Amino acid sequence: MIAMHRKLAAAVACAALALPLSALAADEAKKPAATQKKAAAKKPQKERVIIQVSDADPQKWNLALNNAKNVQTDLGADKTEIEIVAYGPGIGMLKADALVANRVEEAVASGVKVVACENTMRNQKISRDDMHKSVEYVGAGVVELMRRQQQGYAYIRP
Repeated sequence: MIAMHRKLAAAVACAALALPLSALAADEAKKPAATQKKAAAKKPQKERVIIQVSDADPQKWNLALNNAKNVQTDLGADKTEIEIVAYGPGIGMLKADALVANRVEEAVASGVKVVACENTMRNQKISRDDMHKSVEYVGAGVVELMRRQQQGYAYIRP
């Protein structure tokens, strides 16, 4: 008699556990085939990196540009999102007459987003006319770094 009660209790427990699973399967079956395919065929997320440039050192500017190029070479430019943020003393990297101006242009042409901090520009009395034509702008370089890291970007400071 006890053995029969145990078998009945085990059967009830199995049925209770299986019920939510069958409900999930039924819900999935109700979705349109296109939605199911879309979920299965999601593209893999791109590798994302943000590079900080805050030093008035052309060697570090070149290193940051090399880092960006190496990431694209190793992982594939089409599989990466790279952003270089220049602020503080590093803002000189993005001036039109900078030693690395041609390399900045090459980086932008290869898909690297290069941004200048407007707070730094304002404090140093630098205008957009002084900057490389390919540069984009953010209000605060530090805030841009914070937001990108919150979005999952890897952080590099050469």
